[in-house]
Amino acid sequence: MNTCRHSDEELVRYYLATQNSEYFGQLYKRYAPKVFRRCLTITRDPINAEDYTQDIFVRVLSSLTNFREKSSFSTWLYTISSNYCMDRMKTSRKQTWVELDHEISKTLADTNESDALEARYQVVDYVMEKISSSESRYLRMKYEENLNIREMARLLKVKDSAVKMRLKRVRDKVKDILYYHQFD
Repeated sequence: MNTCRHSDEELVRYYLATQNSEYFGQLYKRYAPKVFRRCLTITRDPINAEDYTQDIFVRVLSSLTNFREKSSFSTWLYTISSNYCMDRMKTSRKQTWVELDHEISKTLADTNESDALEARYQVVDYVMEKISSSESRYLRMKYEENLNIREMARLLKVKDSAVKMRLKRVRDKVKDILYYHQFD
């Protein structure tokens, strides 16, 4: 059987009709390297990218009946791939934050109150040095001035959605800064 001449969508239909693994195998051969590169771009870790690629294809195989051909197979596959990687990265980051919070709590419990407060100020100062003044402005308006999204949008003369997106980006940047920096 020569499956190379079949479109992705035909291979999906043939696989669903026959359950012949050669059809899905051809899709795997076509897309595994591309999915791996996408995972590697997101994770920046070849071991995780390889694991995620395998997990994604297992997920795709089990949900092929959900493919409705409203978009191309490759678009559907890349959407699943990106979502899977981002979900795994979020889960991984949350676990790291819990561990970090626990470690910070242990360290702060061993110091007196003023030392703990000084350590927190140092972290805040460090983060504020690493972000731009416009990013800092969003954080200050939200957390120091306690402005809501609508008030911020009015003052900045932008839409509410723009404020939400910029705040999310700044928060994500701060998380990355804290995640990749080791504090003594």
